[in-house]
Amino acid sequence: MAEEPKTITAEQKAFYDENGYLLLEKFVSDAWMDRLWDVTNRFVEESRTVTKSNIKFDVEPDHSADNPRLRRLSQPVEHDPVYKEFAFNGPIVDLAADLLGPDVKFHHSKLNFKWSGGGEEVKWHQDIQFWPHTNYSPLTIGLYMSDVDDEMGPMGVIPKSHDAELFDLYGKDGAWTGYIADDDIGRVPLQDVAWLKGPRGSVTVHNCRMVHGSEPNRSTRVRPLLLHTYSAADALTLEPSIVANRPLSNSIVRGERAKWARFDPRPCLMPPDWSKGYVSIFDVQQKDKDNAA
Repeated sequence: MAEEPKTITAEQKAFYDENGYLLLEKFVSDAWMDRLWDVTNRFVEESRTVTKSNIKFDVEPDHSADNPRLRRLSQPVEHDPVYKEFAFNGPIVDLAADLLGPDVKFHHSKLNFKWSGGGEEVKWHQDIQFWPHTNYSPLTIGLYMSDVDDEMGPMGVIPKSHDAELFDLYGKDGAWTGYIADDDIGRVPLQDVAWLKGPRGSVTVHNCRMVHGSEPNRSTRVRPLLLHTYSAADALTLEPSIVANRPLSNSIVRGERAKWARFDPRPCLMPPDWSKGYVSIFDVQQKDKDNAA
């Protein structure tokens, strides 16, 4: 008999299973939010010393010491114990267990900033093609660190797309673009988009096959979204992986290590060899846009 969820209702669990996403307003306490902001502000200050993107910071082209414009802090769990504590023992881990089952594995984390005054869009895409697994249990839980409204480029999801087509994220020239091509996007019911807005402390959840994206941030406020990806323990990562050899990836955060691997019969697109270089989806998508310009 399945256990009753601890952090959500049975109806919310059923909604996620059917639609592939959830929005839970004010899910994370103010105490946690204050701790996360304290450490985040320190990293924003540190980014002033960076002149171009690197393995830790992904920055916009006009980023400078006087005007920091961060796109992403990669793998925050590796850079400060507060981030790690939140990812491994915070309330979102119980949420992951409610949705995935008792045995849960951590995959990776990132903090997307979407800076004020035009912070970049994220084109429509699915996640699993970036980091394939043996099954499609992986999900990503995002934490809105500030209030998010329509102006700020909230994440948009296409309900039930997690059970529909998995798209090819390579371009016609064979190069990885990281987004669904114009020739294919017509098969996505964009008219059904749900824009996930909410106050500080709200969380979004989306399945790894979910078609999602976001518009530029047109407000005067920064829209930091702290993201953590988890999977059922029986989902094994496939190579090439963007988290290969990362010290915390594939850590069991709830329950036990799987004795058997589970394989989904549906195929999954394989990405390029990330060992040759990967910064972020922003970097990948914007490079493709620049090459097309």
